[in-house]
Amino acid sequence: MKRFENKTALVTGGGSGIGKSICSRLANEGAQVLIFDLDLKSAESVASEIQEAGRNASAYTCDVANHNGVNELVSEILSTTEIDILVNNAGIAHVGNLEDTSEADFDRLLSVNVKGVYNMLSAVLPAMKNRRSGVILNLASVASSVGIADRFAYSTTKGAVLTMTYSVAKDYIDYGIRCNCVAPGRVHTPFVDNYLNENYPDNQDEVFEKLSKSQPIGRMGTPDEIAALVAYLCSDEAAFVTGSNFPIDGGFVTLNN
Repeated sequence: MKRFENKTALVTGGGSGIGKSICSRLANEGAQVLIFDLDLKSAESVASEIQEAGRNASAYTCDVANHNGVNELVSEILSTTEIDILVNNAGIAHVGNLEDTSEADFDRLLSVNVKGVYNMLSAVLPAMKNRRSGVILNLASVASSVGIADRFAYSTTKGAVLTMTYSVAKDYIDYGIRCNCVAPGRVHTPFVDNYLNENYPDNQDEVFEKLSKSQPIGRMGTPDEIAALVAYLCSDEAAFVTGSNFPIDGGFVTLNN
């Protein structure tokens, strides 16, 4: 399929995990992909893989929490390129309840997961508004909708992403801009492997199986499965879809009771 031919998609956190799969999927379907990541080497590696496959991608180092930095970089890009699609994927995690969450932890998650989305929206959306066309896709989480143990700060930020999605969809529907979010359950990414290696070095397989079975479907999701849903929502096939949250969680939210 070439659903994104002649389209430009900006993906934050595109250097690894779910973001990497999103970049590859959109590029394979014809998009010019702009990969934003704090780790430039990772972004360049993903861009190189896409280019070697004959597709179009470029890498940029970007701290989404830096308001001025985001504005400067996006303004430079917009001077030569129209951004048709914005995927707010960049985010960080934290494990702990309220008492385990320091002020520094809380501020760090807010700055990336909430302010980072705000910064990207404020930089990209006005140009979409002027063109009266654009698609925004935010990465929320099952933690946006249900209580999950030891995810106080993370749940707080992802709840904000969900409601920002609703607000933007409502405020800009008359400008031809669609805004949706997806809410993944547990997805097998390098973050999961690193977490298990650091915290459960002696029983990684046992804990991995336990985490996998927390989804009623009996396994974790894959980054490519998330990317497939993102691609649909960013395409013209989803032209009638806006202001919606799409769980992709192996039944976690609705069947785990």
